[in-house]
Amino acid sequence: MQLNGSQILMECLLEQGVDTVFGYPGGTVIHIFDALYEYQDRIAHILTSHEQGATHAADGYARATGKTGVVIATSGPGATNTVTGIATAHMDSIPMVVVTGNVPLPLLGKDSFQEVDIMGVTMPITKHSFIVKDVNQLADTLRRAFHIANEGRPGPVLVDIPKDVSVAMAAYTPQELQVIEKQNTITAESLKNALAILKESKKPFILTGGGVIRADAGEEMLAFIEKMNAPFSSTLMGLGGVNTGHSLFTGMIGMHGSKTSNMAATQCDLLIAVGSRFSDRVISNVKGFAPDAFILHIDIDPAEVNKNVRAVHHLSGDVKLALQKLNAALEDTHVEARQSWVNQIQDWKTSYPLATNQNGTIKPHTVIRALSDLTSGRAIVTTEVGQSQMWAAQYYTHSEPRTFLTSGGLGTMGFGLGACMGAAIGRKDKKVINIAGDGSFLMNCNELATAAHYQLPILIIILDNGVLGMVRQWQDLFFDKRFAGTTIDRKTDFVKLAEAFGAKGYKLERVEDVESVLKEALVQDGPVVVHVPIDKDDKVFPMVPPGAFIQDLITEETL
Repeated sequence: MQLNGSQILMECLLEQGVDTVFGYPGGTVIHIFDALYEYQDRIAHILTSHEQGATHAADGYARATGKTGVVIATSGPGATNTVTGIATAHMDSIPMVVVTGNVPLPLLGKDSFQEVDIMGVTMPITKHSFIVKDVNQLADTLRRAFHIANEGRPGPVLVDIPKDVSVAMAAYTPQELQVIEKQNTITAESLKNALAILKESKKPFILTGGGVIRADAGEEMLAFIEKMNAPFSSTLMGLGGVNTGHSLFTGMIGMHGSKTSNMAATQCDLLIAVGSRFSDRVISNVKGFAPDAFILHIDIDPAEVNKNVRAVHHLSGDVKLALQKLNAALEDTHVEARQSWVNQIQDWKTSYPLATNQNGTIKPHTVIRALSDLTSGRAIVTTEVGQSQMWAAQYYTHSEPRTFLTSGGLGTMGFGLGACMGAAIGRKDKKVINIAGDGSFLMNCNELATAAHYQLPILIIILDNGVLGMVRQWQDLFFDKRFAGTTIDRKTDFVKLAEAFGAKGYKLERVEDVESVLKEALVQDGPVVVHVPIDKDDKVFPMVPPGAFIQDLITEETL
């Protein structure tokens, strides 16, 4: 059938199973939005307040559902406003397709009004970027974009469509959705070698990463942990891949990980990393990371193997398939011999708990643990970036995959509210909570207007210390308390701000009111903001100092 380019885009979205897109209109995409109007009974469009908010919302939608997030933005500033969200998705391996408009083909390269080479701009932060100059290639390009976004290690793809291509006519032939086969490059010999390493280990330690969640391999990961009778930790991105309430869980690892996890990584004889890329926030000083251990690395991306940490052996391929193969062949060997190692882990967990001091004021852990208890650890939690992010990671019990959504790689302040909206739209069966600091919240608080317009039942907790807490923490500990640029002390009334946007607002100031206020906030039908003033000197502990080994943690007791 003959369709224009905008209609072809709609049909290709339907082919790919897309029922929701996030975006903001403009001159070069006016025909695309006209087609969205035509297809509104099959494709919902969520109009955000800003294109960055659209990308974060599509990102949160993708993380919470496992589907591909889709963004539509106009050319020039509309396109460049998506860059931070694209880079965020790229760093965390999130499948996303961003469709931008551009000026008509004859005006390309002439500094035309709202012209930007967005393909060139985004090339380093996407898996691939396209510009479509022939409407006859549009459908195949879009199909390829979705395929690239989801095959292997996921990531964002950009498709730039000049305005005249969006109105040009072409023949469109429907196609069935192409199933993406899982990468299976694990040889019998490689599997045999991995099993031999596992068999010999007396003190194994397992590190679960975001790749476990991306591969939907939570069940296989849990079975492997229990067959090995091995303690396990998680990276920030891996939280929820296996229930963090499990008795063998040692806490998050790394810069703000638990002392138990960091000690276990230091003293184990085998570290098994599954779907983790060994970022600097995990390993700190690489010379002291797992010094006495063989490292077995399982990851879908061969480029990550031996990039940051040398592995004695690796399995490159889909994490779910790799774990299935290992579980099928793995014998329950040395379970009793490993019990003394497990007992040592339990002793450390008892000796080095996370801080729970109260001191008469509301502490972040009090609020977050109350949220965890009230939701039975089953809400979707999104975060901003900084201290609030780390407290959310440490104190909420993450019991299910795709329920902890955070900007791990890029560390994007302002990510959480957009992601919270996207998750709420994609997972109506879940309560969605954004845990924010006041600095991060103010970066994209305009999206409260979006949440109120669509009456999204989201809860935003603002832990307000009047400072940029994480940077200030570093200044306090390592820069002789020279608080340059981190004392923001805004005069914002967050309750009034919430009400002005059309949300409900509460102020939580007394410890004895924590449970009652949170209970009331959790049952509201629309967006709710709970403003929680906290002390500017509250810090995230434990903490690995810069340049130190991960076992050399600073705690409240060591200050």
